Amino acid sequence: MLKYVALLLLVISTGSAFAQIPDYDKPYAPIYTDKSVYSWTDKVRITIAAPSWNENTHGIDSIGDDSDHAVKISTASHKLEPYRLTETAANSGVFSGEVTLTGFLHDANGDGRSDVTPRTMGNGPTDGLLETKRDDGITISFEFADGVVLTKSAKVSWNVAEINFSQQSYLGTEQVTVTVTDPDMNLNPEVPDSITLDVSSDSDSAGVSVAATETGDASGVFEATITLSSNNDSSGNRLYAVSDDTLTARYSDRTLPSPHAVSDQLDLTATSSVESSMPSTLRISLDEVYFADSSGKKISQIVSGQQTQIVDKIQNNQEHAQKFTHIIQISDKSDTTVSLFWISAELGPQQSLELSQSWLPAQPGSYKVESFVWKSLENATPLAKNSSRLITVE
Repeated sequence: MLKYVALLLLVISTGSAFAQIPDYDKPYAPIYTDKSVYSWTDKVRITIAAPSWNENTHGIDSIGDDSDHAVKISTASHKLEPYRLTETAANSGVFSGEVTLTGFLHDANGDGRSDVTPRTMGNGPTDGLLETKRDDGITISFEFADGVVLTKSAKVSWNVAEINFSQQSYLGTEQVTVTVTDPDMNLNPEVPDSITLDVSSDSDSAGVSVAATETGDASGVFEATITLSSNNDSSGNRLYAVSDDTLTARYSDRTLPSPHAVSDQLDLTATSSVESSMPSTLRISLDEVYFADSSGKKISQIVSGQQTQIVDKIQNNQEHAQKFTHIIQISDKSDTTVSLFWISAELGPQQSLELSQSWLPAQPGSYKVESFVWKSLENATPLAKNSSRLITVE
């Protein structure tokens, strides 16, 4: 304290600014970090507002590298001390620096190898590397004056990732964007990182594995772009998908916060769909049914007790294959269903096909013959306009 009094008298006698001397009774040097919670490989940006340490009004001062008034940056088991921070501009009295967290040995992408190199080294203001655990904390302390230590702390923790498609549905000609938000995979805050995710469709359940690239050096947001194709097999970033397919994107998060174990893995999914610019009921054309004998020759008279072929012609109006279920329903004059037939198949692009069902009318009378084309028995979405015909059985 005698040293401080002597220095105070010297300053008063020379007329220097009193703000240049740390005030023991009213210490003013707030410490700021750019985040309150960091991931294991984040860059920590530190700012200390310490106008009392602005000694050279025309130059760039520094703090922290003096062992008597050190800045110390530490986690639970590692530390950097002393660590130099430099003034942001001449006469600003604001000092800043950066420290990059280097995590611990862990396989974050599932390839069997650790994805980080833990190490602690550096003197400041921007070369600091500091090891950290998953559930940890980082503390910055500054000995503002003899016996006056100011501190600031922030948490270190992993995060649960999120995965999303950019749209709820896409036309078959649109590009598909999948976004994964996972700050824990920002393994190198100096350059954009990449992760791998899987994207599949109903028509190609195996799908493709694609790389998603970080949108910035340290954004923790990753994007992958996929092109849909209804004519070509899946390859690279191209996915085979047709109208009404469900698209599924999958990402495995191997950096989970407590209470998960460090070795736990969580598989995340997102879904979207493929829409067609063609209305559903126009995708297949359906002709009116006609009747034929057992040899396939058209007949105009239907007789009870005789085997009859009910023939229907359909055509795919699309440039890609279409799975379908064709249904024929026969009902009597009381609207009671007396016969029901169906067949499930697939039409190629622009393919036409004649479908035949065998019917043995048991009784003479008036009947209604209806035909339908659905996506499937489980999904009754119509792919064609229904056809209906009234007939008389002799």
